[in-house]
Amino acid sequence: HKDTHVLLIVIYKTKQELPLHLPTFAKMGFTGIVEEMGEVVSIDRKAGLEMWDGTKTEGFVLKIKCKIAVQGAYIGCSIAVNGTCLTATAFDSTTFEVNCAPETLRRTDLGDLKVGSLVNLERAMGANDRNSGHFVQGHVDEAGKILEFKREGESLWVKIALSDDLLPYVVPKGYIAVDGASLTVCEVNQKEKWFNLMLIAHTQQCVVIPLKKVGEKVNLEGDCLGKYAASAVRGVADRVASLEHRVRRAEASAHLAFSLAALCGLVLAWKSFRKAA
Repeated sequence: HKDTHVLLIVIYKTKQELPLHLPTFAKMGFTGIVEEMGEVVSIDRKAGLEMWDGTKTEGFVLKIKCKIAVQGAYIGCSIAVNGTCLTATAFDSTTFEVNCAPETLRRTDLGDLKVGSLVNLERAMGANDRNSGHFVQGHVDEAGKILEFKREGESLWVKIALSDDLLPYVVPKGYIAVDGASLTVCEVNQKEKWFNLMLIAHTQQCVVIPLKKVGEKVNLEGDCLGKYAASAVRGVADRVASLEHRVRRAEASAHLAFSLAALCGLVLAWKSFRKAA
């Protein structure tokens, strides 16, 4: 029957029986715990970069040197580069390549990379892995701008500007991914449109943020759970607003009906008075 769905489940007795082209464990997004900093070794700008549907577009191919990110890699696997989820199109024992399409370049800081630039790298999280950060999709919302670095002991304060679009999803003590690193928001200034965070000494050694300068871009991704919650609340708010509008119209109609009834009562009373007179 056309509406019947069949679920085929294949059970393998041992891990060795799994097809060789599949990873042992399913992959599911990122954690924001940067595994290493890789180095851009080549940027191949292409006018005819082939997309998934066979069409051609402008973009470039990044080749990145690393140690950890290629471990367990396969063609089509996801690797976060400065927090941007990209697909590995080629790799060997020390490098991998990814394609950057126009939308990627518009949304992220990857277009500012040069040969020799360092980038944060993280492989997709296995479904059986611990998550020591937060759930990061690798879908960058926008590129923010570094406004200030300020030292406090061994720690480093970083102030970052962001747009009105992302501002509602950034809250004090909430999560945010900055160049793919899972970090905790400290302060948020709604009026001046910035937030800040503090990097401990260990984190400063593991991510690219301290290597950047004031005015440079960083990729920002708001907490996706916060986005879903806001979307759900927004839907409820829209329905409540619609209901309140209908209630106000009903109240206005009731007031009008009451006024008309009162007017009719006065008219009838006047007629009765005239008749009695």
